[in-house]
Amino acid sequence: VIRGMEGAIRDGIVTYDLLPPLVRERVGTSRSSQLRAFIRGMIEAAAATGQVGMTDDLATALAELRGFNYERGYLRPASVRQSQAVVNVLRALVEHFADRPNLLPGDHAAGIPGGSDEALEAAVGYVAGMTDRYARQHAIAHLNWPREQLPEGIDVLR
Repeated sequence: VIRGMEGAIRDGIVTYDLLPPLVRERVGTSRSSQLRAFIRGMIEAAAATGQVGMTDDLATALAELRGFNYERGYLRPASVRQSQAVVNVLRALVEHFADRPNLLPGDHAAGIPGGSDEALEAAVGYVAGMTDRYARQHAIAHLNWPREQLPEGIDVLR
């Protein structure tokens, strides 16, 4: 949760000042104060109950912080568009290789008929191992994927 928040701050999506008042009040606005508070809450809960957990007041603050991260970061329109672009490219690459397992390198799909469950499994395994840059390069070169529909932020020229 805190790492996601840091990325959103670094990228200029949110600031610590935008944190919900309950979060600012209970755990502060810096990464170090938040970590210190959440760790303290876990230690206190474990000492009081003998089980791993968190004190109620800090568990509420953590839930509020998590909700803030999703609302302001992960579910904002730009993030949703980026996620959908990634899904579209990966799905197209899997379909491409599942229909043409003979294009998979090495012995990934030797003798597997295109369109079969085995071909789909091999294609998923191959595409899952691709780096973002390699997937983009493949989409452009082999699927004639429009550049404006590719996920943003990855230089395909390197």
